[in-house]
Amino acid sequence: MDRVAGAHGAAPSFGPRVVCHLDRLLDERQLSLAELARRVDMSVVNLSILKNGRAKAVRFETMTRLCRELGCQPGDLFSVEP
Repeated sequence: MDRVAGAHGAAPSFGPRVVCHLDRLLDERQLSLAELARRVDMSVVNLSILKNGRAKAVRFETMTRLCRELGCQPGDLFSVEP
């Protein structure tokens, strides 16, 4: 496998990576990160880590709460880039 530089200067990773589209979804809904964090009962810090591509994993419960609040499907929130 080829080594690929991670998002935002993160350590290199192998193969495809999952990209979070939270910025776009927040912008489309005119919603702040702080307001979304309040609505889904997450800390702004943890939501920011997810938004900036630094999260190592996402619980299904968290993804479900985000999708429910944003009115989207997991495929709208995340995609896989080669």
